[in-house]
Amino acid sequence: MRKLKFVFITIFIMANLYGVLSGALYFFQENLIFHPSQLPQEYEFNFDSAFTEVRHTTTDGAQLHGLHFTVDQPKGTLLYYHGNAGDLSRWGEIVQYFVQKDLNVIVMDYRNFGKSTGQMSEKVLYEDAAYWFAYAKKSATETQTPLHVYGRSLGTSFATFVASRNEVHQLILETPFYSIEDEAKTRFPILPIRRLLQYKLASYSFINKVKAPITILHGTADGVVVYEHGKKLYAAIAGDNKTFVTIPDGGHNDLINFEEYREAIDGLLP
Repeated sequence: MRKLKFVFITIFIMANLYGVLSGALYFFQENLIFHPSQLPQEYEFNFDSAFTEVRHTTTDGAQLHGLHFTVDQPKGTLLYYHGNAGDLSRWGEIVQYFVQKDLNVIVMDYRNFGKSTGQMSEKVLYEDAAYWFAYAKKSATETQTPLHVYGRSLGTSFATFVASRNEVHQLILETPFYSIEDEAKTRFPILPIRRLLQYKLASYSFINKVKAPITILHGTADGVVVYEHGKKLYAAIAGDNKTFVTIPDGGHNDLINFEEYREAIDGLLP
């Protein structure tokens, strides 16, 4: 009898724990996916290269904010979708690596990141990504430069989305994932992920519509988006317009420190 009672209590505890975990994932998934930091609207950026602040008001009243770095004789225009944490005070510094390659660089903060505001949803984030592509396309046309689309981590889904719908010179993906569902299943294997997730961010569903050359760069020691997930996305590309660059011992945020990464970027953005 005691054993049966113990079994019932265990089942009860496990069922409640399952419910709590499922509820936490459902209601707090934005907190798990996005880690924004905000900046006051009067914040003044300070970078070594020339830049302008770009502001856009969406149809639902959100305020989008980005930075447009320019050089005197640009070799190209780079549209950069950043990762899931921080703001442009950090990402503006990170993209200096590309500005120094004589590229005009456009990088933006997502809603509730930096100076950007507005309610989040997967739909509006893709709409925002499309706005930034249209802005970058206009700039590239005016300067008569090729348009490169670059995504890092979370930003790889937005980069893949816009490249799947538009003509671009190339698509570069740093530490990409197959889908958010795939990532969540890795972390919460016992939960009904598909039913709980409001955000799919299914990069695999867009990537075969990209006609431009695709390069994926991924480190073998990535502890956020594991190396195998980048390989899975690469394997999903049916065409031969793809290249995979392995960075031995590379992590999630340190690829720039590796010669293999720098050599690959030098070949892509000479």
